[in-house]
Amino acid sequence: MRVLVVDDDVEQRGFLKKVILSWGHQAESASDGADALRLLSSFSPNVIVTDLKMPRMDGFELMRHLRDQGALPPTIVLTAFGSIELALETVHDNGGFWYLEKPVDAGSLRALLKRAADQGRLASENERLRQELTQRGVLGDIVGQSPEMLNIFALIRQVGPTDAGVLLTGESGSGKELVARAIHAASPRSAEPFLAINCAALPETLMESELFGHEKGAFTGALERRAGALELAQGGTLFLDEIGEMPLQMQAKLLRVLEDFRFRRLGGKTEMLADVRLISATNRVPENAIKEGKLREDLYYRLNIFHIHLPPLRDHIEDLPLIAAAWIEKLNRKHGTRVTHLDPTALEALKAHRWEGNVRELRNVIERAMILAGEGPLLRNHLYMPTQRSSGAATTPTGLGIQVGMSIDEAERVLIEATLHQTKNNKTRAATTLGISAKTLHVKLKQYRLNGADDESPEQSESATL
Repeated sequence: MRVLVVDDDVEQRGFLKKVILSWGHQAESASDGADALRLLSSFSPNVIVTDLKMPRMDGFELMRHLRDQGALPPTIVLTAFGSIELALETVHDNGGFWYLEKPVDAGSLRALLKRAADQGRLASENERLRQELTQRGVLGDIVGQSPEMLNIFALIRQVGPTDAGVLLTGESGSGKELVARAIHAASPRSAEPFLAINCAALPETLMESELFGHEKGAFTGALERRAGALELAQGGTLFLDEIGEMPLQMQAKLLRVLEDFRFRRLGGKTEMLADVRLISATNRVPENAIKEGKLREDLYYRLNIFHIHLPPLRDHIEDLPLIAAAWIEKLNRKHGTRVTHLDPTALEALKAHRWEGNVRELRNVIERAMILAGEGPLLRNHLYMPTQRSSGAATTPTGLGIQVGMSIDEAERVLIEATLHQTKNNKTRAATTLGISAKTLHVKLKQYRLNGADDESPEQSESATL
């Protein structure tokens, strides 16, 4: 273990270095933070032991400088009696490890050094694993090995540790919220809340209350005080999806928050600090939205400090096998299914689809197919994908009237009807074509109140074909 001792007290510094060397570790010492930074160019410690109050650069400034550079190892803060609160605050705010009161007890220091070194090794191993997963095409819940996705991974790693606002653009369903969550996870705020709001889903009359909160009696129906998103996300990240759908009046109020970092609840008189990182997203082209009067230009410049554009799935279709495999693993856990993999014919069918709904549409198709498959490989006949036309309407190659946005139940009803028509109402053949039992088909006929539901029992249907 390599330990750097930073203390302006010559006797204390010498004592600590001597004790640490006697335990078989390497040790160097510095008289203050500035001296420590000079030493760090040639000595890379696993742990730093530092006093707080020192000339030139104190312990607080040293930790903050190393933290901002992403080079702060686990740090033990030394504090005089009566300064424990300051030491705890320093440890908490700067990502230190723990504190020790002076005069330092050698046994306590030895135990803390071991724990701090173990924490450092664990953090290094986690970072190594994260880097390895990124190289294999996995970052949080985002997967992909195409140049487009690897570039997005690199951008997330660059902007994550900062506190900069990020604007995400891309078509609906391209994974903007997943990227926002990955940025939050890579930031110093990762242990604090991540809150997502879809601006397009909120009525204009409720948006201000959702964002700022309100006091009791602020408006009709405000029966109690309610915290808004800015308050609930304090210390963490607020993700505003579809920012281009936010009313212009609200955009002006949001701009004011970004300028002053303060806000008030509706009906409130006290200003509160807005300690949040803001990530926003839109499926519009921002420049077009500005021209159309949908997005304030001044707000756009405040939001667009760092820009990440997410490509549609059709532009990185080579990532589809990896994305599909990830969804199969997650959905097996959700539904208790035991689907093992995509059959090659199913994979080819998925690759041939245009995916106007992007990754979100892919998930829906795979989820329905897995419910049908239950276990084993996911086959081509388990897939149901409407073909998309330029008009926006959607039908299947066989002419079924199924549209994007239909529920699974609605789509299933149409599919059963079409299959019965094709088999001339032969329910056993229809069940075989659909990959379900005759009994299951009979139940579904009743469920959807389709013709023939009460014509015969599944047992009669099966015996009629013998």
